[in-house]
Amino acid sequence: MISFIIQILINALALYTAAHIIPRFVFTGDVTSLLMAGFVFGLLNFFVKPVLKFLSAPIILLTLGLFTILLNIFMLWVLTWLIPELTITGFWAYFWGVVIITLVNIFVHSFTRNDKKHE
Repeated sequence: MISFIIQILINALALYTAAHIIPRFVFTGDVTSLLMAGFVFGLLNFFVKPVLKFLSAPIILLTLGLFTILLNIFMLWVLTWLIPELTITGFWAYFWGVVIITLVNIFVHSFTRNDKKHE
């Protein structure tokens, strides 16, 4: 449960970061709606993404994993459909949004994983 709450905070931070770096990636909500977006994004990644990855496994293998970028873009598009405060315009805004969100997740998880190793 604690790890899911941490993931919600990481997702919210990643969305906030992407909204401040990418020009056509706009989040107009407050902190509560940002946390709600992080929560919904976490649910999408936990329930929907594994099913999509399983169904598209042959395509992922044929493209040597590059198709996962399109899956992540699709997940972000679904999030914009569910969270009205998030507006992303254009393919490149989605693409760079996925890149920023992934980098923030890798960065934050590198610290949390290191802390678990020292316990």
